[in-house]
Amino acid sequence: MSDTPPIEAPLQAPSALALLRVFRHRNYRLFFSGQLVSLMGTWITSVAQGWLVYTLTHSPLLLGVTSFAGQVPVFFISSFAGMVSDRVDRRKLLVVTQGLAMLQAAALATLTLMGIIQVWEIVALALFKGFVNAFDVPTRQAFTIDMVGREDLRNAISLNSVMFNLARVVGPTIAGLLVATVGEGLCFTIDAISYGAVLIGLLLMSFAPRPRREPGHPLRELKEGFAYVWRTREIRVSLMLIAVCSAFGATYIPLLPAFARDVLHEGSQGLGFLYSAIGCGALIGAYALARIHDHHLTRTPIIAASAFGVSLILFSHSHWLPLSMLLLLPTAFSLMLLGGSTNTIIQTVSSEHMRGRVVSFYAMGFMGMMPWGSLLLGWIGSLIGVSDAVTIGGAVCILAALGAWLDRRGSNWKIEAAE
Repeated sequence: MSDTPPIEAPLQAPSALALLRVFRHRNYRLFFSGQLVSLMGTWITSVAQGWLVYTLTHSPLLLGVTSFAGQVPVFFISSFAGMVSDRVDRRKLLVVTQGLAMLQAAALATLTLMGIIQVWEIVALALFKGFVNAFDVPTRQAFTIDMVGREDLRNAISLNSVMFNLARVVGPTIAGLLVATVGEGLCFTIDAISYGAVLIGLLLMSFAPRPRREPGHPLRELKEGFAYVWRTREIRVSLMLIAVCSAFGATYIPLLPAFARDVLHEGSQGLGFLYSAIGCGALIGAYALARIHDHHLTRTPIIAASAFGVSLILFSHSHWLPLSMLLLLPTAFSLMLLGGSTNTIIQTVSSEHMRGRVVSFYAMGFMGMMPWGSLLLGWIGSLIGVSDAVTIGGAVCILAALGAWLDRRGSNWKIEAAE
């Protein structure tokens, strides 16, 4: 067990000014500024890559295949990566993962600018990025407490969400304009350059030496992580809900190029507006997450999953761009609350020596399940249309929320830090 004394999470919703208190930590200031720049580049690439694949193939299935390749390594490797992040210097590991991501973006940019890019190369590079993310995502999530400590953990998680979604508002809008004017190659180039900001921030950080933990056998530690998650009911129910909603609901995002072109009859700028609407809704959701009282935090994932399913169904039947953008606001808002509240619950409840492994299961559930859903809904979309495929996904999310409510009914959850 960790020698960190147990402390309870604050019993009131943090104020807006409390969020800014996180910036008193120099390491977090460096992290925030670097990640904000890099994430904008990532979202620019996300729009450009989806548009490029659909322009080359006109296939919802290949959109799903590309998304599958980019995220499926998280499903298979993140639990191992979480165990690694519990053993090593997380900052150094992030320097490696961000450096490899820069190389991947540079390769994508070079092939596109040379005019020789093919779909199989996009898929292969997406797969490589997925392997990098399998280590980067759980390490970056667990790294938050290293920068700010337990006291500011919840505010830092909320600010991370604000940062992510602020980039999602700005990045796609820029991408839509760039794709329409100068092409996808420049978008990938900007992404490659943007990784320099986060690498500089990581290299400028400084930490006190961490107590050395004697590592056990890797397979035994993985088994301990699975057992810990399964027997801790708050973590188990939360992760199962996020996994189902990610597989069947969050996969609407990779299908947006098909929505833009075939359902809404829009070009790359219209696609950029859709992504920006998602970012706006999620940005509002990130702020709302910081304002939720801890007493209501355990109910938030179930309510958010229900609202997400309903919003998805409504969005899937819209054929007018302004209405689609309006419906994406509650869709993204509720998905943000679902993911952010789940992340807060599991990071607060988990023991320190289990943190990397627990967060890796969150990455497996949130990101790792999405490729399976992308592949499935992409295939269904190619048969019956993307609108009906997303409708099915929304219905499954509503059923998952009902199942989670029945599973936790009668229990008295408390969000308390474990020993």
